[in-house]
Amino acid sequence: MMKNETKKQTFDRSAGVLMSISSLPSDYGIGTMGKAAYEFADFVRACNHKYWQVLPIGSTTYGDSPYQSYSAFAGNPYFIDLDMLAEDGLLLKSDMLAVDWGDGKVPVHISEEEAGNGNFTQNTDIGLGNECYVSYEKMYQNRFAVLRKAFESYKAVRSESKVKLAAGLPEYKKYDNFIRDNADWIENYALFMAVKEHFNGVVWSEWDEDIRFRTEEGLKKYRSLLADDIDFWIFVQYEFDKQWQKLKNYVNSIGVEIIGDIPIYMGYDSADVWAESQYFQLNEDRLCEKVAGVPPDAFSDLGQKWGNPLYDWDTLEKDDFSWWYRRMHKSAQLYDVIRIDHFIGIVKYYTIPADMPDARQGEYCMGPGKKLTDVINRAIGDKKIIAEDLGVSVPEVNELLEENNYPGMKVLEFAFGGDRKNPHLPHNYTQNCVVYGGTHDNETLMGYFIEHPDWELGYAYDYLDTRDKERMVDQVFRAAYGSVANLVIFAVQDILKLGNWARMNTPSTLGTNWKWRMKKGELNDSHIKDMRYLASVFGRENS
Repeated sequence: MMKNETKKQTFDRSAGVLMSISSLPSDYGIGTMGKAAYEFADFVRACNHKYWQVLPIGSTTYGDSPYQSYSAFAGNPYFIDLDMLAEDGLLLKSDMLAVDWGDGKVPVHISEEEAGNGNFTQNTDIGLGNECYVSYEKMYQNRFAVLRKAFESYKAVRSESKVKLAAGLPEYKKYDNFIRDNADWIENYALFMAVKEHFNGVVWSEWDEDIRFRTEEGLKKYRSLLADDIDFWIFVQYEFDKQWQKLKNYVNSIGVEIIGDIPIYMGYDSADVWAESQYFQLNEDRLCEKVAGVPPDAFSDLGQKWGNPLYDWDTLEKDDFSWWYRRMHKSAQLYDVIRIDHFIGIVKYYTIPADMPDARQGEYCMGPGKKLTDVINRAIGDKKIIAEDLGVSVPEVNELLEENNYPGMKVLEFAFGGDRKNPHLPHNYTQNCVVYGGTHDNETLMGYFIEHPDWELGYAYDYLDTRDKERMVDQVFRAAYGSVANLVIFAVQDILKLGNWARMNTPSTLGTNWKWRMKKGELNDSHIKDMRYLASVFGRENS
């Protein structure tokens, strides 16, 4: 693709399911890339759907959000399947069974009857055991100790196989090849994680100056001091990559494609901002004077102050956006379709003084626009883009989407305010869009209809032609599947008709987000039948 060539991608009429890896069932406190992931891929295919959309798969930081990660390139160690490590001879079953993975309960008690009815809010103890809620505290305390056991086993086997290694033992050549193929990020990431652990997890701006500022002496010192820990973090990423590629190959082999999700911004406490600080707006002390967010709107009087460092777009452009090229090229290896969160930030971005308590004081600045999308298109080859363009309509964003043929997003939970010209209403769609019942930031559909009063739902009653809450969820599915939108995606929570206790995230809050997990066997033949029927009736079958 030539440097200034735009991307002319198209989506066939199709459908998909949104399910975070973390929400899959497992015996070890959080979803993984193991057996349940393969079974979920089979479910998507059995529904005659084409896409499985995941949330970001990077390692999570403070707040547990997948949209705040330690690296733009590294995978989440929590998603490494322990049973698969045992099958490879790196762990014993007892290594996993002896660990407390959490009780899966949300704080505030309710009755089992209320839990069964689903009529409860997110902050509730639903009493369903350790399959329904992730304990990130337990993950942080215990997961890495188990992974280190696997690492020690791997080192022992590798040490015993030096003769075979010299002869080119395939497994270890794969390991060395992984390091070589990911040399542009893996060593910086592994050093970052090792040093962070050395300083008891504090943000990198609080490290000793020699390593905080990456002096030659500091880098040499910590590479020597923490050599074994650095090797551990490389091993973790090798195992993640091996399991992910195996899963993706299986998913693709049954005719399903994976939609990945990447945040537009990096967290400040990340290997990328520490190791390649020239690409971010930092002062001479490598601290943020302005940070990212969005201004006040209909959903928040204070706006949202995310706190992420802003890109230094001028420096990135002088380097031909090489960091973004590498990031998108890596994403194209991981996913078949890439959803870019907060796409508006590529066209214009909101800057907030770092010392402000909220987002009311800020201003918009212009982003790189087409200069960056040209680089993105070159980096991803024949892969496709979905642009998360929610929020205030920006003409320049619409023009860039149209020029690249990127589909934007529609959300049915935003549709029923009563304005007949609302762009989220199905009768106002154009073909080149992706329609969702709700996103990870929204209430579940059942929660939305249960918890909002009749006066707010009047137009929804008329539009969906029912006042029956459960039937309203069914009607939302039919409205989306029957629309002209090329692609429709619903979250598993909505297929299961779960209440807001299963909501994935409530923006601008901490403590109960990103934790919902599906129980084993919760999806069944009845759900497959219903989803196949929708795909068939509305011409969205995966052929």
